Amino acid sequence: MLGIELTPEHPVARVGELGARAEAAGFDTVFCSSHYNNRDPFVALDRVATATEEVRVGPGVANPYDTHPVALAGKVATLDEASGGRAVFGIGPGDPSTLRNLGVERERGLSATLQCFKDAQALWRGERVTRDGVHTAESAGLNFEPPQGDAIPVLVGGEGPHMCRMAGKHADGLLFNGSHPDDLAWARDRVEEGKSERPDERGAFTLAAYASVSVAEDAEAAREAARPPVAFIASGAAPPVLERHGIDAERAGDIGDAISAGAFEEAFGLVTEPMLEAFCIAGTPAEVRERAGKVLDHADALVAGSPLGPDLDAAVELAGEAFAGL
Repeated sequence: MLGIELTPEHPVARVGELGARAEAAGFDTVFCSSHYNNRDPFVALDRVATATEEVRVGPGVANPYDTHPVALAGKVATLDEASGGRAVFGIGPGDPSTLRNLGVERERGLSATLQCFKDAQALWRGERVTRDGVHTAESAGLNFEPPQGDAIPVLVGGEGPHMCRMAGKHADGLLFNGSHPDDLAWARDRVEEGKSERPDERGAFTLAAYASVSVAEDAEAAREAARPPVAFIASGAAPPVLERHGIDAERAGDIGDAISAGAFEEAFGLVTEPMLEAFCIAGTPAEVRERAGKVLDHADALVAGSPLGPDLDAAVELAGEAFAGL
């Protein structure tokens, strides 16, 4: 898998155009980030599906807090139908600094994620679901089955050790929010621990580095463009990740507080050089390719996440060229 993340901070027509550009540049999967304060990712993904022929499409990643899991399963099934069986389901516990605006503390994130996609798979098989857990449902069902049925790939988005192990045991893949080879090496070990308990019938597993990428002919411009996504990544990074890279946890917390308050420029200004080094792949196409190759020493696949670069149209093409053949 060579994926790309498109953010519906842009109008959905624009996202559709970028999706077509991404397919032409060699990407095979398009994800749309899912935050309440952006445009609806499923509407944007439908535009991508309409503008493309073969790329797979899915949320990157949805969460079981701002949308009820049964309703979320219906959205993914609708996307699968609309795209002719090209949907993937990226699901995770969500961004804590954003969910905080909705009064969500994101408790029991692993259980919520696991229950969400297990119920979705049952619903896609045409079953009815009753659940009294992190979420509740009483004989809930869908009135249609998606083209892929319960074979829609489920890719868990997460970076904590328990989430990585859970994905290795239960899901089709892990979208690990990481851009540094050391983090992917660590994630590989955690995934293998989970896979040791994985039933054979679950099939192949893909560990994908969901990396913040910023590429431009001007390396400094690429790094500056990476500040906003790195701020979000740093604010939600698990304490062991911050410790691994020598990043001040208090400063990361301050970034999260600023994001929650809507003080985005303040948050981006708090991003440090160690954060940029740890949480993005940024630079010229040659630099980005070299770093991506080191990440792929430990991962099976790569997803190029936002911002992609200071010039979005050029960045999609430059990223496709940089990653070709890796």
